[in-house]
Amino acid sequence: MTASRPFKPEIYAIDFGTTNSLLAAANAGETHPPIDLETAAPESDRSILRSLLYFPDAGRCYYGREAIEQYTAHEMEGWLIRSVKKFLPNRAFVGTFIGERPMNLENLIATFLRELRRRANAYFDADIKRVLLGRPARFSEDDADDQFAQYRLERAARLAGFGEVHFCPEPIAAARDFRSTLREPRRVLVADFGGGTSDFTVLSMRAEGYDASDVLAIGGLSVAGDAFDASIMRHHVARHFGADVTYRVPLGNNIMRMPPALMEMICSPADATLLRAHDARRFLRDVQAWSLGPDDRKAIEQLFTFVEDRLGFRVFEAIEAAKRELSEREQAEVRFRYPGVELEEALGRPAFERSSRQQTTRIVACLDETLARAGIEPAAIDIVCCTGGTAKVPAVAAALAERFGQGKLTRYRRFHSVIEGLSDHARGLC
Repeated sequence: MTASRPFKPEIYAIDFGTTNSLLAAANAGETHPPIDLETAAPESDRSILRSLLYFPDAGRCYYGREAIEQYTAHEMEGWLIRSVKKFLPNRAFVGTFIGERPMNLENLIATFLRELRRRANAYFDADIKRVLLGRPARFSEDDADDQFAQYRLERAARLAGFGEVHFCPEPIAAARDFRSTLREPRRVLVADFGGGTSDFTVLSMRAEGYDASDVLAIGGLSVAGDAFDASIMRHHVARHFGADVTYRVPLGNNIMRMPPALMEMICSPADATLLRAHDARRFLRDVQAWSLGPDDRKAIEQLFTFVEDRLGFRVFEAIEAAKRELSEREQAEVRFRYPGVELEEALGRPAFERSSRQQTTRIVACLDETLARAGIEPAAIDIVCCTGGTAKVPAVAAALAERFGQGKLTRYRRFHSVIEGLSDHARGLC
């Protein structure tokens, strides 16, 4: 597929997200809207490519919607990689093996960015080596880890074929796009809640232009949608996979419980694969044999199925669906069916809010710290521009409304505000 009208891009703008990714383009005179990256999706969603990679073996890789389809077609064999962006500041996460092939984190991200570049080059019939990448306001609360994360992302972009790499904080990109709707100067908070990070930018915004000095403060932390999903798994779903199992070691007197550190691994689809290690499996088999009742043994068997059949992604899809439902209703249900796994867990909004209070508290604290660095009170903010799905989590939405007033909250183009701001910024680099 090629562009429907003549357009010669000089630079790509990429919103590489924890959950979804988009790509637009620019030259010195104009910008091009996000291109269709996912041509098999419904027409309204074709510009959005889910940030997923699936390797059935070391020699093949599928992306986005096709990654899910192929993963299912291969009966969940192989390696499904999701939320890879959130590992950028984690120095302990070096990479993984795809079969016998070692791939570090930069290689994994480069594989995805290379595919974005390939699709865009085909669309425009071009060979573009310049890119502007969005990045969170903060990859990490630690300055050194934040810089390390950007270094890794830049290296991945260069491995993907980009010789010139620029960065722009995603909330500032969202603010650039939002600026066009203003009639007079305003003091604005951009709250960008993604899958992996929550980012805040306080700035003075004018319709006629933007300058870096307009930014009064930037803040962010690596707590967002994925962390709320993990809290549902940890507090409401993990018991179906052995979190509450009790057992007694042969010849021992003490009743033991499943080690929390082991169960914490299933709170992330990526970490759950660590339970496939020989020592972990042997320990779990021992726990199953020593468990104190049939319900415990069933839960451990479901855990084995969860781990061996790599069900993490699919279970978390069910968890995320329930979380979205709780944004609109008081009750939801996490429901998942698979041979050997029966999961039905009723979930009410109050229980969800109690179990995710730590995540909400950390997000709100970071917001308050950002306002403090800007030297202003919440009442001095004129507009709150909210982007990202986690802004709809009721406890988060309530905290924003409490600080700023419901009338100041604006939901703004959930998926496209950042990429359109990035493409506008990219035009200025030409």
